[in-house]
Amino acid sequence: MLQTQKELLTLLSDIGIEYTNHEHPAVFTVEEAALHQDGIKGAHSKNLFFKDKKKNLFLVVTLADKPIKIKEVAKKIGGNNMSFAKPDLLMEVLGMIPGAVTPFAAVNIKDHEVKIVLDEELMAHDLLNFHPLENTATTTIASDDLVKFLEHCGQSPEIIRL
Repeated sequence: MLQTQKELLTLLSDIGIEYTNHEHPAVFTVEEAALHQDGIKGAHSKNLFFKDKKKNLFLVVTLADKPIKIKEVAKKIGGNNMSFAKPDLLMEVLGMIPGAVTPFAAVNIKDHEVKIVLDEELMAHDLLNFHPLENTATTTIASDDLVKFLEHCGQSPEIIRL
């Protein structure tokens, strides 16, 4: 069953993760999100869902303003001929639509193996910001709590410099 924002926030509280939630209009790009970040402390993210030619799946989480070259990222994370996953696969695996991708979607991963890669530069920040399964809000948590959440969801994130 796909989780809702309310269910996610309840889960965060239940596992001892403190958060701050900021409501805003729906945003679909990093540029649109930047228009609603005033007063929100912490690093903002971009979350990219890839598949490779062997059908391996990757969720890459990095700084919002960091340029990403897919071929370079593929070499670093072990992907082979990676491309962005299609929206139907994004919905099937993460329960997300384009523009709402978030590491919190790990709570929805059930029947697929997804390699979650966290950028070392992002993780160096004390506070991190992600959509809480919907692109109409931004949720702030501590970087250590992101790892705690992912592990609670049965994921073992890899932290590397992208």
